[in-house]
Amino acid sequence: MARTNNYLIQARQAKQRFLTYDSQALIRKLNLKADEDFLYVPMLCQTYRIRRATGDIDRFTGTAWVDANSYEEVMTLLDLVCDSREDRHLSGRWKNMSAFGLLFHQNLLEGTRDTWAEAFQADQEGFCRACIALGGKPLPNGDIAYAIELFDGLPVALQLWLGDEEFPPNLRLLWDENAAMYIRYETMYFAKALLLDRIAEEMKSE
Repeated sequence: MARTNNYLIQARQAKQRFLTYDSQALIRKLNLKADEDFLYVPMLCQTYRIRRATGDIDRFTGTAWVDANSYEEVMTLLDLVCDSREDRHLSGRWKNMSAFGLLFHQNLLEGTRDTWAEAFQADQEGFCRACIALGGKPLPNGDIAYAIELFDGLPVALQLWLGDEEFPPNLRLLWDENAAMYIRYETMYFAKALLLDRIAEEMKSE
């Protein structure tokens, strides 16, 4: 319960922080569409809208607006909108996600068992369809690999390395070397969770 409350508190704080920003400056910085009530932001191949008065978020499914105030969506989208730099640009070079953190964090993404990799290996065709549905473009490295745009041209690379009798499957995430101009390292974890959940949703919808 305490952990859930902490999530709610952090999401609420992120919305309050959004309200301290000049919305017109955000619109100019990100070249966003907007009206009197909302800022419209594309993320992961869908359009989100942020209510100017509250920071509450909706996502357009193609037929209707639905609530998008999950912890991962709030923390990822508001960080990208508020804190991405004016001079942001891509380097064109990939960097392992863990390499953006301090030395203390280097092993946080490593584990003896990767349940996401296991699920994707078990349905490789569905994994590929889901990545393509999210705008993914194939990459040469990894047994199966795609680059998927998160926001404002910023790509995330997913490399699925298939397992065998000797080695378990492994899923690696890489970001452009300049990703910190768009998103904080801590927020990469929220974005990772959001991306993997969206892939799983797309796999189930097929």
